[in-house]
Amino acid sequence: MNKDRLTPSPDDAITDAAAHWCMRLHAEDCTAAEREAFARWLAADPRHAEEYQAMLEIWQTADLLPRNATVIDFNPPVQQATRPHNWRPLASAAAIALAVLPLAGWVGWEQGWLPNHYQHFETGTRMQAVQLSDGSTVQLNLNTELTYLNYKDKRQVTLKRGEAFFKVRHDSSHPFIVHAGRGQTRVTGTQFNVWKYQDQVKVTLVEGSVLVSSDGSSGGYRLSPGMQASYHKGDFEPQLEQNDYSNSLAWRDGKLVLDNLSLEQALPMINRYLDAPLLLADASTGRIRISGIYNTRDVGSLVNNLPKVLPVYLTRSKDGSTVLNRISPPPDKG
Repeated sequence: MNKDRLTPSPDDAITDAAAHWCMRLHAEDCTAAEREAFARWLAADPRHAEEYQAMLEIWQTADLLPRNATVIDFNPPVQQATRPHNWRPLASAAAIALAVLPLAGWVGWEQGWLPNHYQHFETGTRMQAVQLSDGSTVQLNLNTELTYLNYKDKRQVTLKRGEAFFKVRHDSSHPFIVHAGRGQTRVTGTQFNVWKYQDQVKVTLVEGSVLVSSDGSSGGYRLSPGMQASYHKGDFEPQLEQNDYSNSLAWRDGKLVLDNLSLEQALPMINRYLDAPLLLADASTGRIRISGIYNTRDVGSLVNNLPKVLPVYLTRSKDGSTVLNRISPPPDKG
């Protein structure tokens, strides 16, 4: 007995899932919930799109799908690991699919269930400008990850982490929707910035109009140029404010602008550029204010220099995180 493979490999699991989705998405009884689950699965890992595309190629070879029905335009991340396909499990899964679904077609695209383009982008230590399949352009900040899916009735982006500036090609019949955190931004053609860190999201509008909705809001709030909407997980509605978007967009020039912010407000903006988050010792430390313009590629130096410009000192927590502590003022001698 071969004892080297007692359990399926992760790659086999992805292949099986791709075969499952290829069958379900072309079944007449496929539900809306299944289609949403497929979209989440597709966006979760670049390998999912690779395997799904391979499965579709087998279906197309068997003339079960038209050649142009479900093409995935896969744009790899900056660094991508590739692996050879194991065609045996794919062929077996396809044989099952052929037996279960003797006739399939372009119904997935026509019904708006299945995207005809999928793109995934991920940056590390450098920014990247990319073009989506609809002609829109996106500039990605450092440590940013997003996916793009093009459906018949909408264009959908999921910003998993980081920050992106969008110039959306206008198409009133094909809305452009950005999912970030527990909310979304809906546009038809405009220029705007979306920043996501943990469960915080900020949307800054530069040109045109966008509709921003948070976790609990129903209709959403429409922004005009110069406005910013922010929300956290669980917020019933986004918080709106007028914003100098030159500060919010300074990252495009490699700058981090902190304009008289409390450390509590500034830390999420600083932490997005650090490998490990900077922590606050207490609420009193968080109320200290900071200003300045810093290089996004050298935020580590900013952290080390904070004790030189603020009444704070640095310590290490038990897990090795850097902690900011307020220096207590001397007692009042009066």
